Amino acid sequence: MGTQQRSSLIAFLKKCRARLSPAEAGLPNPSRRRTPGLRREDVAALAGVSVTWYTWLEQGRDIQVSADVLERVCATLRMSSDEREYLFTLVQHRAAPLRSTHIEDVSTTHRRMLDALGVPAVMMTARWDVLAWNDLTKIFRDYGALPRDRRNLLRILLVEDETYQKDSDQYEAMARRVLSKFRVDYSQTPDNVSFEELIAELSAKSSMFRRLWNSPEVTSRSEGVGHYPHLGGVSFTHSSYVPEGSPTLRLVIYVPHDDQSAQKVTAWRAKAGAGPVH
Repeated sequence: MGTQQRSSLIAFLKKCRARLSPAEAGLPNPSRRRTPGLRREDVAALAGVSVTWYTWLEQGRDIQVSADVLERVCATLRMSSDEREYLFTLVQHRAAPLRSTHIEDVSTTHRRMLDALGVPAVMMTARWDVLAWNDLTKIFRDYGALPRDRRNLLRILLVEDETYQKDSDQYEAMARRVLSKFRVDYSQTPDNVSFEELIAELSAKSSMFRRLWNSPEVTSRSEGVGHYPHLGGVSFTHSSYVPEGSPTLRLVIYVPHDDQSAQKVTAWRAKAGAGPVH
């Protein structure tokens, strides 16, 4: 850990201790304390670690810190999601593990951004549940017409939308591509019951999923070209992005792959009363 990072860690943890009173932490509140907030001894006791270990952590010493212990420190100090991310970055030099029980929401800003895009786009979770979309996604399907619990893109692609299964070679190529990304998303959210339920359902309903799920293929980037003969031969290049501050969300954008596809999307937009594709 560099000198500046160590200084930042010391100042950050001291600030987190100082703002939390013993009463707020469920401790007796003695009438005489020289400094406000919790002492190092208090944090150590509440987090289930030794005073020496916590002192070394707060001093930025070179010690082994497990994610489980760091999570207990975050909980003890009542850290926000942003503060938790910051502490993990300072101490472990990586993003904090995704919380399997965290339910992400799509902000008003995200929804306005989706509506402002001139191409189809959706916002989905790491489990591939589609939470928000713009009107141009009706080129593919009308998410608004689907029940909320049936808007899982992986289930749609592999089981429910039979148009993707008409060409067996393209269907398998698509399945390999999406599952190589889904394996990574699954690995980042351990002990998530909803993931396990989805995997069990896909195993029961899709022979393609059963055959490919245990493949070692993985990719951390969701991008590629999709061809849609049932839409008149239109092709889209898609890529995904993680909105800053929302690690469990994925923004997936579909851009026309060629001039012919761009012209068709422009026609669809004109029919819907929107402007041309840029």
